[in-house]
Amino acid sequence: MNAQFAPVAIAELPPATRISLRLADPGAAPALALPAKIGARTATGNRSALCLGPDEWLIEAPGAEAGALTATLADLATRIAMSAVEVSDREVTYRLEGPAVLDLLATGCPLDLARMPTGSGTRTVFDTVQIVLTREAGDRFHLTVWRSFAPHVRALLDLAARELAVGL
Repeated sequence: MNAQFAPVAIAELPPATRISLRLADPGAAPALALPAKIGARTATGNRSALCLGPDEWLIEAPGAEAGALTATLADLATRIAMSAVEVSDREVTYRLEGPAVLDLLATGCPLDLARMPTGSGTRTVFDTVQIVLTREAGDRFHLTVWRSFAPHVRALLDLAARELAVGL
């Protein structure tokens, strides 16, 4: 389902493989190219890894790469202590883009997103719902939310987009 309200477009992205990874040393998993700094994100091919905490990453890949990612994680688990949980079905991701995307996000997110560098991400809230937000470009973000909260967040985004479109 897509919505277009100038100056912001909202679209639900296709399902992806998502892994919540916990391990002590990101350097112990060179095949995953894990960033060490919280909020940093790396991309290797179609796969990305976002550092959410000192020992926590969200790894995303297209569904077609699930088998290769699972094999990499299984091999890694034979050598180091770690936890890798597939959370693909738990979440929905929306692409938010347009010249007023920062205004749209400001209706529910307390962060100053104008200062968020392109290519980075963070765990935060929208309204009262926990989300993961990544900045894909100056005027494009991905907002990932648990599926059970997605209708609430989507309704708020659509309402804010309509208000922005009419100049409110």
